[in-house]
Amino acid sequence: MFYRLSGVRHSSYVSDRRMFQVPADRNAVIILLMIGLAAPFLIPSLYLNSYVLPWLIWTAAVLGLNLVTGWAGQLHLGYAAVMAVGAYSAVHAARFGIPWEFALLIGGLSSSVIGSLFAFTALRVKGLYLALTTLAMQFVMDWVLTHSPTITGGSHASLQSPPFALLGQEITSDAGLYYVALGWCILVTIFMLNLKRTGLGRAWVAVREKDFAAAILGVNSFYYKLVAFAASSFIAGVTGAILVATFYFLAAPEQFAVNVSIQVLAMVIIGGLGSIIGSYMGAALILLMPGVVNQVFSAFAGLIGLELSIETLAHIPNAAYGALIVIFLMVEPLGLGKLYANIRDYLMIWPFDQLKK
Repeated sequence: MFYRLSGVRHSSYVSDRRMFQVPADRNAVIILLMIGLAAPFLIPSLYLNSYVLPWLIWTAAVLGLNLVTGWAGQLHLGYAAVMAVGAYSAVHAARFGIPWEFALLIGGLSSSVIGSLFAFTALRVKGLYLALTTLAMQFVMDWVLTHSPTITGGSHASLQSPPFALLGQEITSDAGLYYVALGWCILVTIFMLNLKRTGLGRAWVAVREKDFAAAILGVNSFYYKLVAFAASSFIAGVTGAILVATFYFLAAPEQFAVNVSIQVLAMVIIGGLGSIIGSYMGAALILLMPGVVNQVFSAFAGLIGLELSIETLAHIPNAAYGALIVIFLMVEPLGLGKLYANIRDYLMIWPFDQLKK
Protein backbone atom coordinates (compact mmCIF):
# COMPACT_ATOMS: atom_id res chain seq x y z
CA MET A 1 0.00 0.00 0.00
CA PHE A 2 1.51 3.30 -1.16
CA TYR A 3 -0.11 5.42 1.55
CA ARG A 4 0.40 3.90 4.99
CA LEU A 5 -2.54 5.68 6.61
CA SER A 6 -6.28 5.26 6.48
CA GLY A 7 -7.32 8.86 6.88
CA VAL A 8 -5.44 11.49 8.87
CA ARG A 9 -5.72 11.70 12.66
CA HIS A 10 -4.15 14.50 14.69
CA SER A 11 -3.57 14.49 18.41
CA SER A 12 -1.89 17.93 18.65
CA TYR A 13 -1.84 21.29 16.89
CA VAL A 14 1.79 20.69 15.92
CA SER A 15 0.73 17.57 14.04
CA ASP A 16 -2.13 19.41 12.37
CA ARG A 17 0.16 22.24 11.17
CA ARG A 18 2.84 19.94 9.80
CA MET A 19 3.80 20.77 6.21
CA PHE A 20 3.50 17.14 5.06
CA GLN A 21 0.87 15.43 7.17
CA VAL A 22 1.20 12.16 5.26
CA PRO A 23 4.70 10.59 5.09
CA ALA A 24 4.14 9.48 1.50
CA ASP A 25 3.74 13.12 0.43
CA ARG A 26 7.07 14.01 2.01
CA ASN A 27 8.78 11.02 0.41
CA ALA A 28 7.35 11.90 -3.01
CA VAL A 29 8.66 15.46 -2.71
CA ILE A 30 12.12 14.18 -1.73
CA ILE A 31 12.19 11.84 -4.73
CA LEU A 32 11.09 14.60 -7.10
CA LEU A 33 13.70 16.95 -5.64
CA MET A 34 16.43 14.37 -6.18
CA ILE A 35 15.28 13.89 -9.78
CA GLY A 36 15.33 17.66 -10.27
CA LEU A 37 18.87 17.94 -8.92
CA ALA A 38 20.04 15.10 -11.16
CA ALA A 39 18.19 16.34 -14.27
CA PRO A 40 21.26 17.92 -15.97
CA PHE A 41 22.96 14.51 -15.84
CA LEU A 42 19.90 12.61 -17.05
CA ILE A 43 18.38 14.88 -19.71
CA PRO A 44 20.17 16.12 -22.86
CA SER A 45 20.97 19.84 -22.86
CA LEU A 46 18.56 20.55 -25.73
CA TYR A 47 15.55 19.23 -23.81
CA LEU A 48 16.81 20.70 -20.53
CA ASN A 49 17.00 24.23 -21.96
CA SER A 50 14.01 24.03 -24.27
CA TYR A 51 11.48 22.33 -22.00
CA VAL A 52 12.47 21.81 -18.38
CA LEU A 53 14.04 25.22 -17.67
CA PRO A 54 11.12 27.32 -19.03
CA TRP A 55 8.67 24.97 -17.32
CA LEU A 56 10.27 25.71 -13.93
CA ILE A 57 10.29 29.46 -14.56
CA TRP A 58 6.68 29.59 -15.69
CA THR A 59 5.66 27.37 -12.79
CA ALA A 60 7.05 30.00 -10.42
CA ALA A 61 5.02 32.61 -12.32
CA VAL A 62 1.88 30.47 -12.07
CA LEU A 63 2.41 30.06 -8.33
CA GLY A 64 2.65 33.84 -7.98
CA LEU A 65 -0.57 34.38 -9.92
CA ASN A 66 -2.23 31.58 -7.96
CA LEU A 67 -1.41 33.50 -4.78
CA VAL A 68 -3.58 36.47 -5.75
CA THR A 69 -6.18 34.56 -7.78
CA GLY A 70 -6.39 31.17 -6.07
CA TRP A 71 -5.74 32.18 -2.47
CA ALA A 72 -7.04 35.77 -2.31
CA GLY A 73 -9.70 35.32 -5.00
CA GLN A 74 -8.73 38.39 -7.07
CA LEU A 75 -8.94 37.84 -10.83
CA HIS A 76 -5.77 39.25 -12.43
CA LEU A 77 -5.46 39.68 -16.21
CA GLY A 78 -2.37 41.90 -16.17
CA TYR A 79 0.19 39.51 -14.72
CA ALA A 80 2.56 39.77 -17.69
CA ALA A 81 2.69 43.52 -17.16
CA VAL A 82 4.19 43.23 -13.69
CA MET A 83 6.55 40.54 -14.98
CA ALA A 84 7.71 43.06 -17.59
CA VAL A 85 8.34 45.71 -14.93
CA GLY A 86 10.57 43.32 -13.00
CA ALA A 87 12.37 42.09 -16.10
CA TYR A 88 13.23 45.54 -17.46
CA SER A 89 14.09 46.93 -14.02
CA ALA A 90 16.47 44.06 -13.28
CA VAL A 91 18.13 44.19 -16.71
CA HIS A 92 18.66 47.96 -16.51
CA ALA A 93 20.05 47.59 -12.98
CA ALA A 94 22.45 44.87 -14.14
CA ARG A 95 23.52 47.00 -17.13
CA PHE A 96 24.41 49.78 -14.69
CA GLY A 97 26.77 47.39 -12.92
CA ILE A 98 24.57 46.37 -9.99
CA PRO A 99 25.15 42.70 -9.03
CA TRP A 100 22.44 40.35 -10.18
CA GLU A 101 21.51 39.44 -6.60
CA PHE A 102 20.42 43.04 -5.99
CA ALA A 103 19.11 43.49 -9.53
CA LEU A 104 16.63 40.66 -8.94
CA LEU A 105 15.48 42.31 -5.71
CA ILE A 106 15.12 45.64 -7.53
CA GLY A 107 13.03 43.93 -10.19
CA GLY A 108 10.80 42.29 -7.58
CA LEU A 109 10.37 45.47 -5.53
CA SER A 110 9.64 47.65 -8.56
CA SER A 111 6.99 45.18 -9.71
CA SER A 112 5.54 45.11 -6.21
CA VAL A 113 5.30 48.91 -6.15
CA ILE A 114 3.69 49.14 -9.59
CA GLY A 115 1.34 46.25 -8.84
CA SER A 116 0.30 47.85 -5.55
CA LEU A 117 -0.35 51.22 -7.20
CA PHE A 118 -2.65 49.60 -9.72
CA ALA A 119 -4.22 47.58 -6.92
CA PHE A 120 -5.33 50.74 -5.12
CA THR A 121 -7.58 51.48 -8.09
CA ALA A 122 -8.46 47.91 -8.94
CA LEU A 123 -9.55 46.94 -5.44
CA ARG A 124 -12.42 49.41 -5.46
CA VAL A 125 -14.19 46.90 -7.72
CA LYS A 126 -14.46 43.14 -7.80
CA GLY A 127 -15.28 40.22 -10.06
CA LEU A 128 -15.35 40.90 -13.78
CA TYR A 129 -14.86 44.62 -13.15
CA LEU A 130 -11.61 43.82 -11.39
CA ALA A 131 -10.57 41.62 -14.32
CA LEU A 132 -11.22 44.47 -16.76
CA THR A 133 -9.26 46.89 -14.56
CA THR A 134 -6.22 44.63 -14.45
CA LEU A 135 -6.58 44.05 -18.19
CA ALA A 136 -6.46 47.83 -18.64
CA MET A 137 -3.24 47.79 -16.64
CA GLN A 138 -1.86 45.28 -19.13
CA PHE A 139 -2.80 47.50 -22.08
CA VAL A 140 -1.22 50.54 -20.43
CA MET A 141 2.00 48.61 -19.90
CA ASP A 142 1.96 47.34 -23.49
CA TRP A 143 1.71 50.94 -24.70
CA VAL A 144 4.53 52.07 -22.42
CA LEU A 145 6.81 49.26 -23.60
CA THR A 146 6.22 50.03 -27.27
CA HIS A 147 6.44 53.84 -26.98
CA SER A 148 9.34 54.31 -24.56
CA PRO A 149 12.65 53.85 -26.39
CA THR A 150 14.58 54.80 -23.24
CA ILE A 151 13.16 51.71 -21.53
CA THR A 152 12.88 49.13 -24.28
CA GLY A 153 14.49 50.68 -27.35
CA GLY A 154 11.18 50.83 -29.20
CA SER A 155 8.50 48.41 -30.37
CA HIS A 156 10.84 46.42 -32.64
CA ALA A 157 13.95 46.64 -30.49
CA SER A 158 15.21 44.40 -27.73
CA LEU A 159 17.18 45.05 -24.58
CA GLN A 160 20.15 42.73 -24.28
CA SER A 161 20.58 41.12 -20.88
CA PRO A 162 24.05 41.15 -19.31
CA PRO A 163 25.58 37.74 -18.49
CA PHE A 164 23.94 36.30 -15.41
CA ALA A 165 26.18 36.04 -12.35
CA LEU A 166 25.73 35.13 -8.71
CA LEU A 167 28.23 35.89 -5.93
CA GLY A 168 30.57 37.29 -8.54
CA GLN A 169 30.63 34.03 -10.51
CA GLU A 170 29.31 34.27 -14.07
CA ILE A 171 26.87 31.48 -14.93
CA THR A 172 26.90 30.50 -18.59
CA SER A 173 26.55 26.71 -18.58
CA ASP A 174 23.24 25.05 -19.30
CA ALA A 175 23.30 23.22 -15.97
CA GLY A 176 24.07 26.42 -14.06
CA LEU A 177 21.17 28.33 -15.60
CA TYR A 178 18.90 25.35 -14.93
CA TYR A 179 19.85 25.27 -11.26
CA VAL A 180 19.07 29.00 -10.98
CA ALA A 181 15.55 28.39 -12.31
CA LEU A 182 15.18 25.30 -10.11
CA GLY A 183 16.31 27.19 -7.01
CA TRP A 184 13.86 30.04 -7.56
CA CYS A 185 10.99 27.64 -8.26
CA ILE A 186 11.78 25.72 -5.06
CA LEU A 187 11.89 28.95 -3.02
CA VAL A 188 8.48 30.04 -4.32
CA THR A 189 7.07 26.56 -3.72
CA ILE A 190 8.33 26.48 -0.12
CA PHE A 191 6.83 29.92 0.45
CA MET A 192 3.47 28.78 -0.88
CA LEU A 193 3.53 25.56 1.14
CA ASN A 194 4.19 27.46 4.36
CA LEU A 195 1.64 30.13 3.43
CA LYS A 196 -1.16 27.62 3.89
CA ARG A 197 -0.19 27.24 7.57
CA THR A 198 -0.01 30.94 8.48
CA GLY A 199 -2.58 33.46 9.62
CA LEU A 200 -1.90 35.49 6.47
CA GLY A 201 -2.86 32.55 4.27
CA ARG A 202 -6.02 31.89 6.27
CA ALA A 203 -6.97 35.57 6.04
CA TRP A 204 -6.59 35.45 2.25
CA VAL A 205 -8.82 32.37 2.11
CA ALA A 206 -11.41 34.15 4.26
CA VAL A 207 -11.35 37.16 1.93
CA ARG A 208 -11.66 34.87 -1.08
CA GLU A 209 -14.67 33.04 0.29
CA LYS A 210 -16.60 36.11 1.50
CA ASP A 211 -14.92 39.44 2.10
CA PHE A 212 -17.94 40.87 3.94
CA ALA A 213 -18.01 37.94 6.36
CA ALA A 214 -14.23 38.25 6.82
CA ALA A 215 -14.64 41.96 7.64
CA ILE A 216 -17.22 41.11 10.32
CA LEU A 217 -14.66 38.75 11.86
CA GLY A 218 -12.09 41.54 11.98
CA VAL A 219 -10.18 40.78 8.77
CA ASN A 220 -9.33 43.99 6.88
CA SER A 221 -10.16 42.80 3.37
CA PHE A 222 -8.66 45.83 1.60
CA TYR A 223 -5.35 45.45 3.43
CA TYR A 224 -5.04 41.74 2.73
CA LYS A 225 -6.01 42.19 -0.92
CA LEU A 226 -3.33 44.84 -1.24
CA VAL A 227 -0.74 42.57 0.39
CA ALA A 228 -1.77 39.77 -1.98
CA PHE A 229 -1.22 42.00 -5.01
CA ALA A 230 2.13 43.19 -3.65
CA ALA A 231 3.43 39.69 -2.84
CA SER A 232 2.20 38.28 -6.14
CA SER A 233 3.78 41.16 -8.06
CA PHE A 234 7.11 40.63 -6.28
CA ILE A 235 7.16 36.98 -7.37
CA ALA A 236 6.18 38.06 -10.88
CA GLY A 237 8.98 40.64 -11.04
CA VAL A 238 11.73 38.27 -9.96
CA THR A 239 10.36 35.55 -12.23
CA GLY A 240 10.30 37.91 -15.20
CA ALA A 241 13.90 38.90 -14.52
CA ILE A 242 15.03 35.28 -14.25
CA LEU A 243 13.11 34.44 -17.43
CA VAL A 244 15.00 37.11 -19.36
CA ALA A 245 18.38 36.39 -17.76
CA THR A 246 18.38 32.59 -18.10
CA PHE A 247 16.11 31.78 -21.05
CA TYR A 248 15.45 34.66 -23.45
CA PHE A 249 18.75 36.51 -22.79
CA LEU A 250 17.03 39.70 -23.95
CA ALA A 251 13.88 41.62 -23.13
CA ALA A 252 11.34 42.50 -25.81
CA PRO A 253 7.79 43.93 -25.55
CA GLU A 254 6.15 40.92 -27.23
CA GLN A 255 7.47 38.63 -24.49
CA PHE A 256 5.06 40.25 -22.01
CA ALA A 257 2.03 40.99 -24.19
CA VAL A 258 -1.60 40.46 -23.19
CA ASN A 259 -1.65 36.93 -24.61
CA VAL A 260 1.01 35.97 -22.07
CA SER A 261 -1.23 37.13 -19.22
CA ILE A 262 -4.10 35.04 -20.59
CA GLN A 263 -1.76 32.07 -21.01
CA VAL A 264 -0.56 32.23 -17.40
CA LEU A 265 -4.15 32.55 -16.17
CA ALA A 266 -5.04 29.48 -18.25
CA MET A 267 -2.23 27.59 -16.50
CA VAL A 268 -3.72 28.53 -13.13
CA ILE A 269 -7.27 27.51 -14.07
CA ILE A 270 -6.27 24.24 -15.72
CA GLY A 271 -3.95 23.34 -12.85
CA GLY A 272 -6.48 24.29 -10.20
CA LEU A 273 -7.11 27.45 -8.18
CA GLY A 274 -5.13 27.37 -4.95
CA SER A 275 -3.35 24.13 -5.87
CA ILE A 276 0.45 24.01 -5.71
CA ILE A 277 0.87 20.68 -7.48
CA GLY A 278 -1.76 21.88 -9.95
CA SER A 279 0.42 24.89 -10.81
CA TYR A 280 3.18 22.51 -11.90
CA MET A 281 0.72 20.43 -13.92
CA GLY A 282 -1.00 23.40 -15.54
CA ALA A 283 2.29 24.96 -16.62
CA ALA A 284 3.46 21.64 -18.04
CA LEU A 285 0.24 21.11 -19.99
CA ILE A 286 0.18 24.59 -21.56
CA LEU A 287 3.92 24.69 -22.35
CA LEU A 288 4.76 21.12 -23.31
CA MET A 289 1.56 19.66 -24.71
CA PRO A 290 1.46 21.67 -28.01
CA GLY A 291 4.82 20.25 -29.07
CA VAL A 292 3.81 16.72 -28.08
CA VAL A 293 0.51 16.96 -29.95
CA ASN A 294 2.31 18.34 -33.01
CA GLN A 295 4.75 15.43 -33.07
CA VAL A 296 1.95 12.89 -32.61
CA PHE A 297 -0.07 14.32 -35.50
CA SER A 298 2.96 14.46 -37.77
CA ALA A 299 3.91 10.86 -36.96
CA PHE A 300 0.32 9.64 -37.42
CA ALA A 301 0.02 11.41 -40.80
CA GLY A 302 3.27 9.81 -41.96
CA LEU A 303 2.18 6.39 -40.71
CA ILE A 304 -1.06 6.32 -42.72
CA GLY A 305 0.53 8.04 -45.71
CA LEU A 306 -1.61 11.16 -45.41
CA GLU A 307 -0.10 14.25 -46.98
CA LEU A 308 -0.95 17.36 -45.05
CA SER A 309 0.06 20.89 -45.91
CA ILE A 310 2.27 22.90 -43.58
CA GLU A 311 -0.65 25.19 -42.75
CA THR A 312 -2.84 22.22 -41.83
CA LEU A 313 -0.13 20.70 -39.68
CA ALA A 314 0.18 24.05 -37.92
CA HIS A 315 -3.53 24.36 -37.10
CA ILE A 316 -4.73 20.80 -36.44
CA PRO A 317 -2.48 20.27 -33.38
CA ASN A 318 -3.69 23.57 -31.93
CA ALA A 319 -7.31 22.50 -32.37
CA ALA A 320 -6.59 19.11 -30.80
CA TYR A 321 -4.69 20.81 -27.98
CA GLY A 322 -7.65 23.10 -27.28
CA ALA A 323 -10.04 20.16 -27.33
CA LEU A 324 -7.76 18.35 -24.88
CA ILE A 325 -7.97 21.26 -22.46
CA VAL A 326 -11.78 21.27 -22.73
CA ILE A 327 -11.84 17.52 -22.01
CA PHE A 328 -9.62 17.96 -18.96
CA LEU A 329 -11.90 20.66 -17.55
CA MET A 330 -15.03 18.63 -18.30
CA VAL A 331 -13.62 15.63 -16.44
CA GLU A 332 -12.56 17.74 -13.46
CA PRO A 333 -13.63 21.43 -13.43
CA LEU A 334 -11.41 22.08 -10.40
CA GLY A 335 -8.27 21.36 -12.42
CA LEU A 336 -5.50 18.82 -12.69
CA GLY A 337 -4.55 19.34 -9.06
CA LYS A 338 -7.96 18.03 -8.02
CA LEU A 339 -7.44 14.92 -10.16
CA TYR A 340 -4.24 14.28 -8.26
CA ALA A 341 -6.04 14.91 -4.95
CA ASN A 342 -8.76 12.42 -5.91
CA ILE A 343 -6.17 9.71 -6.62
CA ARG A 344 -4.36 10.54 -3.39
CA ASP A 345 -7.56 10.39 -1.34
CA TYR A 346 -8.43 7.04 -2.88
CA LEU A 347 -5.02 5.63 -1.98
CA MET A 348 -5.41 6.99 1.55
CA ILE A 349 -8.15 4.45 2.30
CA TRP A 350 -7.33 1.67 -0.14
CA PRO A 351 -7.87 -1.27 0.31
CA PHE A 352 -10.12 -0.54 3.28
CA ASP A 353 -12.74 0.99 1.02
CA GLN A 354 -13.50 -2.52 -0.20
CA LEU A 355 -14.91 -3.46 3.22
CA LYS A 356 -18.08 -1.45 2.71
CA LYS A 357 -19.01 -3.35 -0.44
